[in-house]
Amino acid sequence: MQEIEVDQFLDTRGLNCPLPLLKTKQALNKLTTGQVLKVVATDAGSVRDFKAFTDRSDHELLEMFSADAEYTYLIRRG
Repeated sequence: MQEIEVDQFLDTRGLNCPLPLLKTKQALNKLTTGQVLKVVATDAGSVRDFKAFTDRSDHELLEMFSADAEYTYLIRRG
């Protein structure tokens, strides 16, 4: 499996809905097309929110995984 190069990291641990998604949208707006944002969240609702957001946008959810009540997302800016 190929390692994905991350261009920016966003820590939203401890924030509840809708803040993780809102901060992610703001961070993605500052990136250029093709750059990758890594987001770490503790809000379980972010799983549903991030999937729905990337399904409806031109951004690509490259990876999504969870461990120890933390959710990690790798999103490529569209």
